[in-house]
Amino acid sequence: MSVLEPQSSPHALKGVRVLLVDDNAFNREIASTLLERVGVVVTVACGGREALEIVEHNEFDAVLMDCLMPAMDGYATTRALRALPRLASLPVIAMTADSEAAGSGKTLGAGMNDHVRKPIEVNDLYSALSRWVRRNEIPDSTP
Repeated sequence: MSVLEPQSSPHALKGVRVLLVDDNAFNREIASTLLERVGVVVTVACGGREALEIVEHNEFDAVLMDCLMPAMDGYATTRALRALPRLASLPVIAMTADSEAAGSGKTLGAGMNDHVRKPIEVNDLYSALSRWVRRNEIPDSTP
């Protein structure tokens, strides 16, 4: 099975609104493609400060947060999100190649709910979102 093929059909993610925060264009493209393939509505931010501006004016079901970004990293961005009362329970899922960050509790300590390792395994990505986003499944209209 290819890394880009899901093991199961994640229909429950259709219509989920995700803010994808990553400073790397290639990573944003890959993650966006994987998410849009299953009907996730993706908004992209290239860094922490931009992410904070976007969440001020939009509603999301979850945030996928790169941990290591210049200027304002994912940890500081998540702490800033958590300081805003209306975003205190918004699921934030870390995306990181740093296996130490998840294992050491650094992601949880910053207020992130979960993590997905980079390079992204598609099933891990879908599973993490499915664990944290509670949405009613939208029926598939295809015959």
